Amino acid sequence: MMLKVLIIGCGDLGGAVASQLTKLGIESAGVRRNADVIAGVSIICADVTQGDSLQVLVPLQPEILIYCVAANGQSDEQYKAHYVDGLRDVLATQTNNLRLKHVFFVSSTRVYGQNTEELLDENITAIPADFGGERLLEAENLLKTLSCKSTVLRLSGIYGAGRLRMINLAKASEKWPLQNSWSNRIHRNDAAAFIVFLVQRVLADAEISACYIVTDSKPAPQHEVLNWIANEMQLNGVKLVDPPIAGGKQLSNQAMLATGFVMQYPDYQAGYQALLSSLD
Repeated sequence: MMLKVLIIGCGDLGGAVASQLTKLGIESAGVRRNADVIAGVSIICADVTQGDSLQVLVPLQPEILIYCVAANGQSDEQYKAHYVDGLRDVLATQTNNLRLKHVFFVSSTRVYGQNTEELLDENITAIPADFGGERLLEAENLLKTLSCKSTVLRLSGIYGAGRLRMINLAKASEKWPLQNSWSNRIHRNDAAAFIVFLVQRVLADAEISACYIVTDSKPAPQHEVLNWIANEMQLNGVKLVDPPIAGGKQLSNQAMLATGFVMQYPDYQAGYQALLSSLD
């Protein structure tokens, strides 16, 4: 099978990318642990933590590979297995793929462990503060061994359909974090659309950068977001609080926007308003 795009990890985000590519007529396939159907998308069953299962990828010969997996748990062992060892084993299946022109690795802004008032962009050195950030950065560095081009996509907190953590938290003010730290987020639909946008640019032989922070245009204190959601939902009895901002980080999406990509949800208000409307 000669593919344009192979997506490793066809869950919520990867599945959205695959669906958008299919609608654009871009030949693609998705790899996931189970054979659950995604309309119009060819699914290949394999598990990045089971090296032997990945041999099915050897003959696929994609032009673009997107590594978009999610660890099964919050432990160093799981992060190493899914992000570091999994990526290394998947790349090994493409050693003899002369058609491979670009690899995308979906990473996380967790690699930025520093607490600072400075607006962080791709030119700031990532300094992980925990095992998750360290393993993701280790996986990112595997791309430096490739003979083809590659791009790291550092996504901030993803929200959208089925990702309702902040909405559920807004309903229970007694569980709000005591510290009002800076937060950053990206709507799932915008994250998927940006990946598809970059794939199209690669297929058109346009230049793209080696790293993008994928986040919306408005970093915001957590309590600001929670208060806004509570107000929009007209939650009676929720105590509105606004403690001083302490900690966290603010991320810049200027490199992402400089590509010409236009966000559907440029800030949390636009994104959560649409999400709340869909729940109604």
